[in-house]
Amino acid sequence: MHHLRTTPPLSQRAPQETYNAQHTTRTTQKTQTGRRNTRLRAGVEGAIRQGVAVTGLRHTRYRGQDKTHLQHVFSAVALNLIRLNAYWNGHHSTEPEPATSAASNPPHRINPN
Repeated sequence: MHHLRTTPPLSQRAPQETYNAQHTTRTTQKTQTGRRNTRLRAGVEGAIRQGVAVTGLRHTRYRGQDKTHLQHVFSAVALNLIRLNAYWNGHHSTEPEPATSAASNPPHRINPN
């Protein structure tokens, strides 16, 4: 579902409006629903990060919507196979991976060539 922005971004608001928006958001995040939404969002963002890191989803190899869609489908299949392999081998932790520097740990990509 797409939500239309009805208010200006924080950078364009007056200081009191910004404070009120942040206060409302922080108060909402402390509720059970807010925590559930935060966990859900973290899971989605983790899946996107994994897709970018493993399959290079940030850039497409093809032109045209049909070919790009096919690339995304194959990327999703690859990620599901990686997750199944981890699950079958007992590595089905829901904990996030520890942060490392990009220089010491380059992303693993599937090389289509």
